[in-house]
Amino acid sequence: MGYLKWLGHAAFELELDKKIIYIDPWISNPKSPIKIDNITKADYIFVTHEHGDHMGESIEIAKRTGATFVSVYEIASKAQEAGVEKVIGANIGGPIKLGDLTAYIVPAFHTGLPTGIVIKGKETTIYHAGDTGVFGDMTLIRELYSPSIVLLPIGGHFTMGIHEAAKAIELLKPSVAIPMHYNTFPVIEADPTELSNLVKEKGLSTKVVILNPGEKYEF
Repeated sequence: MGYLKWLGHAAFELELDKKIIYIDPWISNPKSPIKIDNITKADYIFVTHEHGDHMGESIEIAKRTGATFVSVYEIASKAQEAGVEKVIGANIGGPIKLGDLTAYIVPAFHTGLPTGIVIKGKETTIYHAGDTGVFGDMTLIRELYSPSIVLLPIGGHFTMGIHEAAKAIELLKPSVAIPMHYNTFPVIEADPTELSNLVKEKGLSTKVVILNPGEKYEF
């Protein structure tokens, strides 16, 4: 059985097909339930874009655990220059083979070399949208990769807000949506229960799972 653990902001720890994965590990964020010293094992680290609240401690974690750092080519090159030994630089397009897992870098609309990440395993397929607004080609992400679990920003201002996130859920049609990237700072304050209510009002079957930092969703 795998799990997703929200570490605050856009940071997640995953166990998928027995691999430990971190996405956008800004472990020093104000809502984080852990310290960097708590991380002793990682197989893969994904970074959606180069902003500091997403790069976080990704390079340090990769160096101390020996994890493989995966991101777009330019960000991966910076990680390699910083001393990360195992690096995969890729780009928006086709599959990235990671043993039994397959990853896809997909578009996002933001600044800082923005992307989303789809990770497909035997247990499930997860889509971390990164920092983005809603966009129509989320329908292609659904058609191509059929993510069962989507991780969506809802804080607004820098990313989609609740209204836009509900539309993203309508386009993606996942089984589960988990809100992220909210309440870290006053400018991105949001109430995730509003998203849950809006999804119900739209008659969508997606379950909105609201996590507190440190809580897990098991799959």
